Amino acid sequence: MRGLGPRSREQLAALGIHDLDQLRQHDAYALYAKLKARWPGASLNLLYALMGAQEDRDWRDIARERRSEALLHLDALGLAPR
Repeated sequence: MRGLGPRSREQLAALGIHDLDQLRQHDAYALYAKLKARWPGASLNLLYALMGAQEDRDWRDIARERRSEALLHLDALGLAPR
């Protein structure tokens, strides 16, 4: 799972997600919300990494290209960073 480090993979495994196919079955925002609820220190970079892994792209490209979209979506979910 491109762009996801050992800790992120451990956190995903705790939610029952062990491979890319399983990751792609989930909405990245909903998954980030679950991870953030369980690990409040989860950063916005984790969301970008989840999206990047699902799309087989570098998380930094996702962050650069879709930051505004991501922040607006997170705001609608009540998860926007303060």
